[in-house]
Amino acid sequence: MSTRGASPRALILFAIWMTALAVILLWALYSIRHVLLLLYVSGLFAVGFSPIVRLIERQRLLPVGTRRFPRWLAILVLYVFIVGSLVGVGMLMFPPLVDQAQQLWNQKDQMFDRAQQFLHERGLLSGDYLTLEEAVERAPGAARDADVLTTVYGAVRGVLGGIIGFLTILIVTFYLLVDSWNIHRTFLRLFPFGERARVDALTRAITVKVSAWLGGQLFLAGVIGVTSAIGLWALGIPFFYVLALIAAIGELIPVVGPILAAVPAVAVALTVSPQAALFVVIFFLVQQQFENHLLVPKVMSRQVGVSAVVVIVALLIGGNLLGIVGALLAVPTAAILQVLVMEIIDMRDPNF
Repeated sequence: MSTRGASPRALILFAIWMTALAVILLWALYSIRHVLLLLYVSGLFAVGFSPIVRLIERQRLLPVGTRRFPRWLAILVLYVFIVGSLVGVGMLMFPPLVDQAQQLWNQKDQMFDRAQQFLHERGLLSGDYLTLEEAVERAPGAARDADVLTTVYGAVRGVLGGIIGFLTILIVTFYLLVDSWNIHRTFLRLFPFGERARVDALTRAITVKVSAWLGGQLFLAGVIGVTSAIGLWALGIPFFYVLALIAAIGELIPVVGPILAAVPAVAVALTVSPQAALFVVIFFLVQQQFENHLLVPKVMSRQVGVSAVVVIVALLIGGNLLGIVGALLAVPTAAILQVLVMEIIDMRDPNF
């Protein structure tokens, strides 16, 4: 619609309608923000997995005359490999994990009694000794039966929601990968013919960075899990198998994950001795300082190609905007923005 030569009243009406349309659009986007976030995460996984899918497609295992796997079969092969790896690791870790978890549960009362004795001996706690059940009942804000049911319902609902969300991401990622060529081609057709080669190179650079981010996250979780298992074993902490697995999973949750993962280890170490608990605290502090200031920036800057300063700033901004999810998505988002910004700079000043 051209506004050249229009009357002031028409311009005012046009501005009002455009403002109203923008408000409605923003409200609609805000209302479906969870769906948009799910689609964004699925898109990141699809972009990150696409180089591996293309590699599987180019295999040479099929009989002569068949050049490549169908794309849907290549994606299924990738999914089967991922699930099979998780199952294999689980089969190796599950028996000792269950055994140590059961021992930990059976010794919870003795651990609680030792903690009480430690606090009483140092004058940090007074009064009669309590059982663990009595302490839970007397705790400030202890839940009643109705509150317990509400809490349990909320927890179950949250777990089921997380499982459904994860499965939804896997399904959406699958279909994005299957139809990635058509999506990519349609996206390129939005640009003038002369710019399509540049846009295509841009999307390929983003694909490489996001794929590297996925590999970096898994590498960091593995390093933290292995070092935690070795460190806790060397310190003589029981149930180190379980505690190391918790630390590895916590590494996948930025900011608060490593802190929450360290709490069970310190609690278990406290039942051994105060000195053991102190050494565990020192170990996790050193590990996290090494991870936060050296490992994460170095790995992400090398894998994703984003500088350490950008990684740290992105984590702070993402965590402040969207919490844990924002911190998790901060690095790949920063990598994508870096590619786009550098492309804009190159367009404006190619000799820079």
